[in-house]
Amino acid sequence: MSLLSAARAALRVYAAGAAVILAQLLRRCLGGFAEPAFPPQPERVALVTGGTDGIGYATAKRLARLGMTVIIAGNNKPRAHEAVKKIKQETLNNKVEFLYCDLASLRSIRQCVQTFKKKEMPLHVLVNNAGVMMVPQRNTVDGFEEHFGLNYLGHFLLTNLLLDTLKESGRPGRTARVVTVSSATHYVGKLDLDNLHGSRGYSPHAAYAQSKLALVLFSYHLQALLAAQGCPVTANVADPGVVDTDLYKHVFWGTRLVKKLFSWWLFKTPEEGSWTSVYAAVTPELEGVGGRYLYNEKETRSLEVTYNLKLQRQLWATSCQMTGVPDVTRDVFSR
Repeated sequence: MSLLSAARAALRVYAAGAAVILAQLLRRCLGGFAEPAFPPQPERVALVTGGTDGIGYATAKRLARLGMTVIIAGNNKPRAHEAVKKIKQETLNNKVEFLYCDLASLRSIRQCVQTFKKKEMPLHVLVNNAGVMMVPQRNTVDGFEEHFGLNYLGHFLLTNLLLDTLKESGRPGRTARVVTVSSATHYVGKLDLDNLHGSRGYSPHAAYAQSKLALVLFSYHLQALLAAQGCPVTANVADPGVVDTDLYKHVFWGTRLVKKLFSWWLFKTPEEGSWTSVYAAVTPELEGVGGRYLYNEKETRSLEVTYNLKLQRQLWATSCQMTGVPDVTRDVFSR
């Protein structure tokens, strides 16, 4: 990727972020963000990736407060144990635990799923939340570019390995749910199936946007497969907005300065950012409804290319090859 192309990618990402920030500022001036009312969720089990801090932590805590059994999946054991302790104290819900999972390692993901299945627990909600943002060029242990490998492929594999449990746990009228967290940067993302790992030039902004675009395409195709099979599982995408978290270490210094000075006014809090994920996970309004892109707890249209069925299938097939997951697309849609 040329310097000019990298600069364009950066400008597109920051423009997308600025547009969301302005919308959030307008909403603050008009009364702010009102916390939705969520129904209690007794006897339900949720697994949240990246639940040790930021949006993931707020999501895990809110689900625990609703009475769910919550499993935090992450790779930072000390931080995870502290998060579990705090959530238990603040929600008075002792059904919160930690499960080690390094999403940058296919082997770790498989081990995580094996450990979970040994518990012989149901799984009603999977929240694919964890991610990295605009990190320097580096690869996962399996050789994938980190944004694509961790943000996208890690969740692709985790979801596919847990699908059988999700299917067994859901039932008509009370479906299991897959909630995948993307962002507004997907609107400026481009999926290059011939250069998914930045081998022909790297831009952290383009790589991040591509991973978020891939998550939307993945969710839509997953929903199509589930619907075609008549499974009691739905898949939706949650867009949290621009949120005050620790993910901004590698962004433009001016953005970091704005965040430091005005985040209280321009950015959502992690709690506000988590509401769309929680909404997708529990609201009765989405019972049996999948394939939706949700922003501020409302359905919104995603980038037009995300509805391209051919591109969805191409990405899915490529992802299956990379992760060793059987591609059942042809069999499912030929029935």
